[in-house]
Amino acid sequence: MTEGLIVSSYIPLLAILCPATASILILLSSKRPNVRESWTIIAGILQFSLIASMIPTVLDKKVVQCLLFPQTMFGGIAFGFKVDAFGLIFALTASFLWILVSFYSIGYMRSLKEHAQTRYYFCFAIAIFGAIGVALSANLLSMFVFFEILTVSTYPLVIHEQSEEAIRAGHKYFAYLLTAGVFLLFAIMMTYYLTGTTDFTGGGIKALRTGFETGDLASLTLIILFFCFLLGFMKAAWMPFHSWLPTAMIAPTPVSALLHAVAVVKAGVFGIVRIVCYIYGVDLMTSLGLGIVLACIAGFTMIVANLFAIAQDNLKRRLAYSTINQLSYIILGAALLTSNGIRGAMIHIPFHGFMKITLFLCAGAIMVVTGKKNISEMGGVGKTMPVTMLAFSIGALGMCGIPPACGFISKWFLCLGTLQAHEIVFLFVLLIASLLDVVYFFPIIHTAFFKQPEGEAKEKEVKEAPLFMLIPLSITAIFSVLFLLDFILGLNVISMYFYRLVEVALENVI
Repeated sequence: MTEGLIVSSYIPLLAILCPATASILILLSSKRPNVRESWTIIAGILQFSLIASMIPTVLDKKVVQCLLFPQTMFGGIAFGFKVDAFGLIFALTASFLWILVSFYSIGYMRSLKEHAQTRYYFCFAIAIFGAIGVALSANLLSMFVFFEILTVSTYPLVIHEQSEEAIRAGHKYFAYLLTAGVFLLFAIMMTYYLTGTTDFTGGGIKALRTGFETGDLASLTLIILFFCFLLGFMKAAWMPFHSWLPTAMIAPTPVSALLHAVAVVKAGVFGIVRIVCYIYGVDLMTSLGLGIVLACIAGFTMIVANLFAIAQDNLKRRLAYSTINQLSYIILGAALLTSNGIRGAMIHIPFHGFMKITLFLCAGAIMVVTGKKNISEMGGVGKTMPVTMLAFSIGALGMCGIPPACGFISKWFLCLGTLQAHEIVFLFVLLIASLLDVVYFFPIIHTAFFKQPEGEAKEKEVKEAPLFMLIPLSITAIFSVLFLLDFILGLNVISMYFYRLVEVALENVI
């Protein structure tokens, strides 16, 4: 990117400050619940509007920049924000879904009369502050700061229940992700030592490529550095560093949705794609043979996570293992180092976000209305909660890569990516993983719609969750379908913005 393509603006900073400001107002409004929750909604809408306003500039192949401190303060490293197409995809997804989860949280927290609601909304706002900061970061240093803010702010959300089990889950969560932070910081310091920069650059940092070609940087050093980055992004929950995620399902359902669809794990896979495409670059990844190594890790995670998912009766834990599997689809797409593979990886970040958040919001609605958490107890739920289970079915079909949900598109490009890379074995891995998705999602749908409740009357009155919960999960399900229809039919309602962002991002990578 040349300097002529950079547009200086305070919009990224204002977008970042929306949830930060809201968090303070939430604390000040702790004794006025309606006002407290209004700050969350207002901040979410304002933040999304600011982020969306940068779409035309980025589609014009420019980068929106806002540097907070002079480079001399950090040894030549700028601290601030640079909004490119890939970062904007993640930011748009997270900010839009925050609005929906905020509405859902109101219905969920009030229905269950949850304690410490002010702390909950405060930490949620700080978590989104961290997630959007990760998305819009100019370089590895900025990303690291917001990455750790995301880790610390989500800990109180994980232990929200404050039971012994929740505290243990929180300790495990911290143990994994703070350890990951140490590896990430080391990798960033080594990158700066080797290259003198930590900036994200389309095609990778030139100094790494040049150093490798001239022999100044030993290949072993670059390989070790890459694995330090991978360990630094344990938020991506690749195996065997995954067990913190199912354990964290003790958290309230909106928090689970935050962890899986909006912020935490998405930040992890976002970081890995950043390293592959914007630090190392496709050419260096290919020269070092790191693409095939990363693809093997992703393939192993996909298959094993699905096998674990099949064995789970608790709905949220099954969805947690499904997330571990789906995240590795994104990692595999990046690891293929082909245009279609990376395209599939980038598209799957928002698509998975919309589909998985639908599933978790439905799980929370079922729990609030029926008190049921296990799949074996959900016979007949589809008849008493038809809207919720229809939305769940749409999300489940999308996870399997089956129309009418948008998961079909991203999996299609991932399959094309394996053919483009001449890696047929990973095509079979994708197909087997998708078949296993069917194995553990379809029984949930069958139980809900075709099995009778045990020990209860066969006919029960239709009773859905409160509208604050029902409307958000319906919207995410509808969007999951609209993404596919817009793509196939060429309606140019969403694709004129979203898909073009993906294509602009690819131009800087391949």
